[in-house]
Amino acid sequence: MRERVVSTGSRKKLGRIAPRRLRAPLTRSEMMGRVRSKDTKPEVRTRSAAHALGHRFRIHVADLPGKPDLANKARRWAIFVHGCFWHSHENCRLASKPRSNTGYWSDKLARNQERDAIHAQALRDLGYQVLVVWECETRDEAKLREVLTAFLSGPSLPSENCRREGRRQDSDKLDGQAYKQ
Repeated sequence: MRERVVSTGSRKKLGRIAPRRLRAPLTRSEMMGRVRSKDTKPEVRTRSAAHALGHRFRIHVADLPGKPDLANKARRWAIFVHGCFWHSHENCRLASKPRSNTGYWSDKLARNQERDAIHAQALRDLGYQVLVVWECETRDEAKLREVLTAFLSGPSLPSENCRREGRRQDSDKLDGQAYKQ
């Protein structure tokens, strides 16, 4: 018995597969084919927490560097939700080192980290505040909410008044003075 593909509008969703004892083992290709880049559990948890805190955002904004998972252009913030394995989260039990084909995997994971740093810096150069939420952080809902609250209510994000008046807050000044753009 193989997996079935369930169509939900414009997205295809992989159906549940039978338990291991009732099916043939998946090939490596089939296993890797099940790894998603969008709508992962950590990403959905982060989106739900940010929305519950009253923040509005767009997902997978293609015209921003790195295509952040959550972004608000008006308030100039972006959030990346990284899988601990795929982005090599240091000192995390979920970020294991592959034992087979180590040359390929070590190079790939290093390239992922380099690309992440380049995208985050490009966003900062555009004036965005950037937050990386790790997969392991999304498992504790209270901790996730705390991290998002601290980031989204930080002093360096533009306030509603500054946006209306066509100004933004200078992130270098702690007293909150605004300047003309």
